Amino acid sequence: MDLVVTADSLDATQGWATLGVQRFRCALGRGGIIADKREGDGGTPVGAFPLRRLLVRADRGAAPRTKLPVTVIEEDDGWCDAPGDIAYNRAVALPYAASHERLWRQDHLYDLVLVIGHNDDPVVKGMGSAVFVHLAHEDYRPTEGCIAFARADLEKILGAMGPGDCVVVERP
Repeated sequence: MDLVVTADSLDATQGWATLGVQRFRCALGRGGIIADKREGDGGTPVGAFPLRRLLVRADRGAAPRTKLPVTVIEEDDGWCDAPGDIAYNRAVALPYAASHERLWRQDHLYDLVLVIGHNDDPVVKGMGSAVFVHLAHEDYRPTEGCIAFARADLEKILGAMGPGDCVVVERP
């Protein structure tokens, strides 16, 4: 079953996701939903992205029920966002010399991180990195291009989806 994500307009930074008959509020990228994703543009990319694995901060709660592979986030986990680096759009161990995002965050956004198949098979330099599904701020403020949900909603989504399912982002 696919999770279908849409916004009310192209520049909307909040939207809705449907999974069967269930509907969930979500935050989108500060650039809205875009068809031509580029590194740093803040847009949530259009497309169908297979589910890869769930990353979990085990110190902030047990992993939710899911059929997906689960990996525990460690303090030295990062994700490379430097288009010219060999590890672009890949997990890296910190410290890492090239530009990267830290997965072990002080806020709770990355307590649950669903890694999706955006720009990973193959990786194309500059076409966007670290596009995840993760937890939203309470006010659903925009992300840097990810899709974000309330924890209870993301746990429901994870319980219903598994290998072979996709996150489908559509333009309004």
